[in-house]
Amino acid sequence: MKIRVLGCSGAIAAGSRTTAFLVDHDVLVDAGTGVGDLSLDELARIDHILVSHSHLDHVLSIGLLADSVMRVRMAAGRGPIQVHALPETIDALRKHIFNGVIWPDFTRLPSAERPALTLVPFAVGDRLALGQKTFEVLSAAHTVPAVGFALVGDEGHWVFTGDTGPNPALWARLQTMKVAHLVIETAFSDDEHELARISRHLCPAELGRELTKLPGSVDVHITHIKPGEVASVMEEVGALSTPHRISPLFAGQVLDLD
Repeated sequence: MKIRVLGCSGAIAAGSRTTAFLVDHDVLVDAGTGVGDLSLDELARIDHILVSHSHLDHVLSIGLLADSVMRVRMAAGRGPIQVHALPETIDALRKHIFNGVIWPDFTRLPSAERPALTLVPFAVGDRLALGQKTFEVLSAAHTVPAVGFALVGDEGHWVFTGDTGPNPALWARLQTMKVAHLVIETAFSDDEHELARISRHLCPAELGRELTKLPGSVDVHITHIKPGEVASVMEEVGALSTPHRISPLFAGQVLDLD
């Protein structure tokens, strides 16, 4: 299995895309602005979208994707794209995105019988079998109901924490897993630690404390840094004392999970 990083920035600027990962060719994990770099053929092959939470930088491409591929998929006899999320996230999408004001309701278009999208609820702890891939829904601690995901691999798991502040429940679960890759956010520098605390994100010092709860030596990939702040945040992350191998995530990167 291959995880292609479409976007991993905490905001937009030239060369910066917000969170989205393409797993093989058919599953998106989050749907930020990075989805827009896919070709129409690549977009049309997506059958599932896993949504970590309702914030715009993680969901804004869902409706645009549906509009782009609806006719292509219908002509090919393909069914709707399944959007998997917490019930609270699904409720937010219905109320605030697919409401006919911000965007058309593609859960009922082109018809209620054959929609472009279906919204499928999950709960923390669920294991989702999507084709040959299995994802476990992990807890996250954010300002809105949120989750992370673990993609199960034979030799280890790819783990995406989603947007989260300190989260003991996550580490309790990861201590029982074989983690091959950990994608974890560090949205703010240490001089913005109070903003990180209020917005339930991580800063480098808090990241260091969280990583002490992860056993072994793991490839750790830092995501969700704001444009223009990558060098300064990674300098602080690089000063951490940890057995883990830490590097910044970047758009276009491909992680292999056998």
